[in-house]
Formats: sequence, C-alpha cells, structure tokens
Amino acid sequence: MNSLPEKCKIFAHRGANREAMENTRGAFDKALRYAIDGIETDVQLSRDEVAVLWHDRFLNKIGLNDKNIDDFDYQQLQTLINPDSEDEGIMTLRDFLVTYRQCCHLLIEVKNREWESSSRHQTKMRQTLDLIGNDPDQNILVSSFNLASLEYAHYHRAGAPLIYNFETDQTITDARRLLTTHTFLYGFCLPISSTDQAIVDLLHDHRKCVSVYTCNSDVEINKALQLGVDILISDLPNKALALRDQ
Repeated sequence: MNSLPEKCKIFAHRGANREAMENTRGAFDKALRYAIDGIETDVQLSRDEVAVLWHDRFLNKIGLNDKNIDDFDYQQLQTLINPDSEDEGIMTLRDFLVTYRQCCHLLIEVKNREWESSSRHQTKMRQTLDLIGNDPDQNILVSSFNLASLEYAHYHRAGAPLIYNFETDQTITDARRLLTTHTFLYGFCLPISSTDQAIVDLLHDHRKCVSVYTCNSDVEINKALQLGVDILISDLPNKALALRDQ
C-alpha cells in the first residue's frame, strides 16, 4: 500500500448487527448513524449464482436448520428471508454497492469455503470484482480466508486491494512466508486474540494494511488501538469509536 492511515478506522461488522439483523439494510443504516469509517459484509452465492449478503452457509438464523443458502435461487431466498421487512430482507451485493459505496469505506468478505467447488469460488470472486468495477481510490477492499480465491482475484483484476484473512492458528511465520510468495496482497485481517506487536510491525514494515477482527470488549478494542492497527472491525462500532476518540 502507498501510505498507512494516521488514525485507526472503525468498521461496523455486518453493520450494526446488535441493533438489527446482520448484513441487512437496517443494520447498515443504523451503523451509519455513528461516525463509522466503514462497513464489513459477507458475500455468498444463491443456487442460481446471484451474489447475496449472508454470513453462514446455513439458514438456521431464520429457522431452516437443515437448509443452506445455496439450496435456493435468489427469488426463493427473497420469499424466505424476512419477506415482510424491506430493511431486513436478503440484499444483493449489487444493491449494497449501489446504496453504500458513496457512504463510507467497504470491506467485502467473499465467503469461499470448502463446501463449494473452486468454480463457484471463482464465480463469486469474479462477480464481486466486476460489480465493484472502477475504484481508483481503493475505498472498497475485498477479503477472503481462501488464498486460492485471492490468487484468482489478482489474476482477474490486478491491482484490486485484496486482504487475506488469518485463521486463529496462523502465526507470524505464515505472514513472513506470504510476504514473500504473495506480494500482491494489500493487507491482512488478523484475529485480535492472536495479534501482537511483532506481526503488526512486520506487516507495516512491508507497507501492508493491518485489520483485526472482531473487537467487542474494552480490552479487545484498546488492544487493537494500542497495537496501531489500520482497521478495527467491531460488532459495537459506537463503543469502538468512543474508545478511539476519547
């Protein structure tokens, strides 16, 4: 990255998800009532390959414990997921970008996991990048836990700001290796529980953006601020803002 931000940016995790259903228009609009810097959200594919905002593969949050997001076409999902609420119905990535890309920074996590084929991983990543389109100021970051998906994204659109999400068992050793093998990465998103000053300093020395998830307690938020991370992702953005700006 060309320069590091002077002040840690606060991103609302799936919107203000403690005040409205996560990854919905209601959650995003409530988050924007605070002076947040950005919104984090998650992308899945419906069965007919429409990019929608949903965190889990499973639909247990709406009472369908034996069903998955990719069991249904988009039109079916519209009738299943809060159809009586415009603010809490399922939202497409297209609509999200149209509505919120001018409001704040965005961090879009592409949920590419082992349950899907690599071809669907690529479709999801390609759709995400194509929908974002031209973003010269790099206000929209794309992340994934799936390194192969990020490699494909770099091949599909070189220069896109791509963030690799660390699992809790990954360490500074993994970061050192990736800084050599995957120099195209814009940054890393680290679990706050296993993040320390050494890895933050290493990544900053290589001019990489450092974000951390998910900081909700005072201890977690203050730890992230003291480490000097660039992006702090929180379910409680109002609390994170208050601690940052006090």
